[in-house]
Amino acid sequence: MEKMWTGRTAGLTDAVADDFNSSIRFDCKMFEQDITGSMAHAAMLGAQHIITENEAQTLIDGLSEILDDLKSGKLAFDMQCEDIHIFVEQELTKRLGDVGKKLHTARSRNDQVALDMRLYLRDKTGEIGEAVQKLIRAICTQAESHKATVLPGYTHLQRAQPITFGHHLMAYAMMLLRDLGRLADCKKRMNVSPIGSCALAGTTYDTDRFFEARQLGFDAVCQNSIDGVSDRDFCAELLGALSILMMHLSRMAEEIILWCSWEFRFVELSDAYTTGSSIMPQKKNPDMAELIRGKTGRVYGDLLALLTTLKGLPLAYNKDMQEDKPPVFDASDTLKASLSIFTEMISTVTFNKDRMKAAVKNGFMNATDAADYLVSKGIPFRDCHEIIGRLVLYCINENTAIEDLSLETLKTFSDKFEADIYENIDPAACIKAKLSAGSTSFESVKKQLDDIN
Repeated sequence: MEKMWTGRTAGLTDAVADDFNSSIRFDCKMFEQDITGSMAHAAMLGAQHIITENEAQTLIDGLSEILDDLKSGKLAFDMQCEDIHIFVEQELTKRLGDVGKKLHTARSRNDQVALDMRLYLRDKTGEIGEAVQKLIRAICTQAESHKATVLPGYTHLQRAQPITFGHHLMAYAMMLLRDLGRLADCKKRMNVSPIGSCALAGTTYDTDRFFEARQLGFDAVCQNSIDGVSDRDFCAELLGALSILMMHLSRMAEEIILWCSWEFRFVELSDAYTTGSSIMPQKKNPDMAELIRGKTGRVYGDLLALLTTLKGLPLAYNKDMQEDKPPVFDASDTLKASLSIFTEMISTVTFNKDRMKAAVKNGFMNATDAADYLVSKGIPFRDCHEIIGRLVLYCINENTAIEDLSLETLKTFSDKFEADIYENIDPAACIKAKLSAGSTSFESVKKQLDDIN
């Protein structure tokens, strides 16, 4: 196929080199953005009388037809083309003749691909943000249903204090809210137009960069043409945000995997989001949660791949930057799929309230509340901590629980114990007693839900 850059060279690249150099296999994903950007560019060329208004409209109409044909499947990508930009321009020229050759006036593939990436990732960031919001709503629905469900709270994976399951779930909702904020920040810095930067130095044509920016919904234009074509920090920033988001999904997936185990039995996943064993008939495996956990490493790898590609590049554009697309495309697709699966999985899961409640019985999770009880009787907290520590050790040796000891036995550890100790260390009372903002109390969880909704 004839190259669009012949002149300086004959364009007779080796077939293997052609394939190695080509990016259309993956950058064809940006065909809508590429054509939309070209339509705005044609409109600007016409408005500035760089080409005639009739020529501009002919270009816009031709591009619109190509877009429709690609969407309908009437037109297929030519994988012999070097990239999506050349494919569109060659197809346009095939249809329009010499007028099609005028589209690339005052433009380089360097600023064109930068534009396409910003447009594409702006769309993807919005889609991922909407998916995150759906997951937050699903989590909040479950939290609302379980704002009074008691279960063990853990530190170091050791039973710590009784909490409500609604409170536990809302912790993930808060993480995801911050993820939404990070995506919004990414989108804000991403929404700056590079088109008009040309190859790196700008252009001699009397272009109107602000016209194109407005046409494409950008908030501003890149202030430096070299930066406009060589910047990919918006890609790296998005991958960083996606990595953190994926990490949050992985943490929640890990807990679901644990809770599904026979040792916990806190949850029962829907059959739709589990698999079985080829040999063990009793198995019901949380494969979707495990895959999300595994795909987190994949997204981390995408981030590292991009950072490694960019770290040693001199200004301005370098062919290395072609490798920005596979990791960004992969990470955004992985996130969309993971969020979709996770939302359905969390919406259809069954939680075992009785099993959670029974687990609260063991592990001395009311020990802190017992210490706080003694504080209320006038004993300094550090002394209370030591008293209850000895009391717990006694219970371990006697294979019993604090609440099962007689008042007489309790008084051997401190004469400040009274009959009201038992009502103060009941799990529900322990939860209700939490007064601080953001705590596990029923009222606090309700406020967290109200604040999000």
